[in-house]
Amino acid sequence: MTQIDHRFPCDTCGSDLRFDPGTHQLVCDHCGNTEQIEGGGAPRLQELDLKAALNNQLADEEIEVTRVTTCPNCSASFEFDANIHAAECPFCATPVVADTGTHRHIKPRGVLPFALDESTARAELINWLGSLWFAPSGLTDYARKGRAMNGVYVPYWTFDAETKSRYTGARGTHYYETRTVRRNGKTERIRVQKTRWRNVQGRVARFFDDILVLASRSLPKKYTDGLEPWDLSYLEPYKPEYLAGFRAEGYQIELDDGFDEARAYMDRMIARDVKRDIGGDDQRINNVQTNFSDMTFKHVLLPVWLAAYKYRGRTFRFVVNGRTGRVQGERPYSAWKIAFAVILGLILALIAGYVIAISQENGGVISFDPVLR
Repeated sequence: MTQIDHRFPCDTCGSDLRFDPGTHQLVCDHCGNTEQIEGGGAPRLQELDLKAALNNQLADEEIEVTRVTTCPNCSASFEFDANIHAAECPFCATPVVADTGTHRHIKPRGVLPFALDESTARAELINWLGSLWFAPSGLTDYARKGRAMNGVYVPYWTFDAETKSRYTGARGTHYYETRTVRRNGKTERIRVQKTRWRNVQGRVARFFDDILVLASRSLPKKYTDGLEPWDLSYLEPYKPEYLAGFRAEGYQIELDDGFDEARAYMDRMIARDVKRDIGGDDQRINNVQTNFSDMTFKHVLLPVWLAAYKYRGRTFRFVVNGRTGRVQGERPYSAWKIAFAVILGLILALIAGYVIAISQENGGVISFDPVLR
């Protein structure tokens, strides 16, 4: 069990180096010196045994302790640089004071490095806000001129499992019967769909690879889900160098809870496989018994640029995928823009009504008498 300090002094001037998005190197903003991160582009990451972790039997080298601060507003837990004592929460812009708390957790196995720098992420956010017609123009200007966005590595779990399922159910085949009915005093013959059921049983198998589960409660799940897909094939073995200059959030959803969510997803996929295997026009599933084997997991960190802006008494939060630039967030609305749209709609409706009335008075023909001057 180790405590990690994500600070890397420059060999030339002693200033702190930071990870340069889109590269595999650290850069010094003070003197321009760069240092290469060794081991970039490594092969597929090694998974960890899920049962051993759930039974608290992981090796000590898989556990680390980091210094964290918890936001009193949104409860986000994130790492603080040792020389910073007060700042704002990157998730909700609430002022926080660094404490001396520590977080003992499973060490990240992989990290997906930032590919977009802050200026590129900000440009994506501004373009997104600009595409929202009802968004306040002032908020877009505020985002353009406001403080820098925060780069945060957000925690996720990934799960793998080999599954073999046995099921019982029924296959439904549609057929039709003709019936005579009376409607509005008339006799009619209609076709009625019926289903003939036959009991079936069988087996299905599926390997689940890298089921991704968010391990944070700091942001609405609909935002983080909207950032997908993530290019997990570019995951790098975890190195603190990739975190230099960024913050890393500690996971709030424990491994067992994360697996429960992954298991629910697996069950839905298995049920879909069973229905496909049953076939027919309709299916019933009576029972499914699944055997899980080769269950593995890993803790990974994915890159997100965050912006939390306080505008006219409200806090607006936005997230940008640090790899693709995909944006999600609260959709702000301008009251005057909505009012203008409503008034414009009423004017257009009145004009359309006037034109229709004139057309009807002239037998469906609209004519305009020229005015000679």
